[in-house]
Amino acid sequence: MEQWVRVQNERDRLVLAWLRSQAGDAAIINASTQSATFGGKPYLSAICRFLRLIPPRFARSAVGNADISERCLADIYRILDTPREAASMRSR
Repeated sequence: MEQWVRVQNERDRLVLAWLRSQAGDAAIINASTQSATFGGKPYLSAICRFLRLIPPRFARSAVGNADISERCLADIYRILDTPREAASMRSR
């Protein structure tokens, strides 16, 4: 089925599986040929719009996100704790 639509990540794979269960392969292929522009594969969002279906929200994977969030928050706190004069001296 991926030869008919753009599948770029795991969420796209979940949406495609959901679409197949809701509309069937024939409807997706038809929507793909109708939605394709300049011979390219359409995005799944275009297929959903064409079929007038709204995909469910899939939970994002929490693997690694907590570490990244904590690191970003620590960077933000460090920047906010830096006195303004010291920050302007570093940017020069």
